[in-house]
Amino acid sequence: MSAPFSLEGKVAIVTGAARGIGQAIAQELARRGARVTMVDPGVSIAGDTPDASSVHAGAAAVGADMLAVPEDIAAPGAAQTAVQMTLERFGALDIVVNNAAILRDGFIFKSQRADWERVIQTNLTGAWALLAAATPVLRDAAKSGRAPGRIVNIISTAGLYGNYAQSAYAAAKAGLVGLTRAVALDMARSKVNCNAVAPFAATRVTESIAPANPAQQAYKERALKIPADYVAHVVSWLCSPGCDVTGQIFAVRGREVFLFSQPRPAVRVLIPSLANLSPESVDAAVSIAVREQMVELISDLEAFNSEPIV
Repeated sequence: MSAPFSLEGKVAIVTGAARGIGQAIAQELARRGARVTMVDPGVSIAGDTPDASSVHAGAAAVGADMLAVPEDIAAPGAAQTAVQMTLERFGALDIVVNNAAILRDGFIFKSQRADWERVIQTNLTGAWALLAAATPVLRDAAKSGRAPGRIVNIISTAGLYGNYAQSAYAAAKAGLVGLTRAVALDMARSKVNCNAVAPFAATRVTESIAPANPAQQAYKERALKIPADYVAHVVSWLCSPGCDVTGQIFAVRGREVFLFSQPRPAVRVLIPSLANLSPESVDAAVSIAVREQMVELISDLEAFNSEPIV
């Protein structure tokens, strides 16, 4: 393995690492030489019934040089604890992978505030908290001459397209996209890269999908074919010293790697001056110049309802 893409001597924190995509990422980082702190409270897909034994078992499965931290990364002080334990155990920190996520689905007209807040807390606030705790360490390391760190946020195409009954989950994952861009800008002077990856893989999330139509049923059957290892390999590339990519949004579906465009103005329209401005005049201006450029209202499951390449 060439040095620019080796992780020998690197130290990583991976959240939601006890199983699924998080565990696959931890395993791949470790296989390439990194020492890994695996943070996971061992909760259900809905964020309930914590079980510390799951992250200890996951760490044991990955290897001896792992640190298991059975913390809820969104809990007050948990992120600081994870960073401090990592520094005490390994003496450094180079890589942060925000993967922890829960699901509490429900159509918006049936949603409960407690479910919304719990999903946002885990999927978005937890990621922010870990980055707030870890980035000072990454900046100081870069100043001292250590190779610049790497950050990867695991998002979802639900945050880009939306999906039925996933207002909280989609909003949290869309928030992670904004967080990725902001952190990439904040850390640019330190040459610490920050990117986002939307995974397609067989996980507890795909198992929990309740298809709303035949297209979603077909998506579920296809998504469940794909092992998480493909995602882990792309994430490990983004975590490599030799990868100079930052501020980007990727998706990984088997052998397919997608680079997503990001919101930028597609069309510019001049509406009438105030003297002639009315709803009718706005409608006329928009309809003439913009209507054909508007984005189709489909879910992410429908957008990717095609056979993956594995």
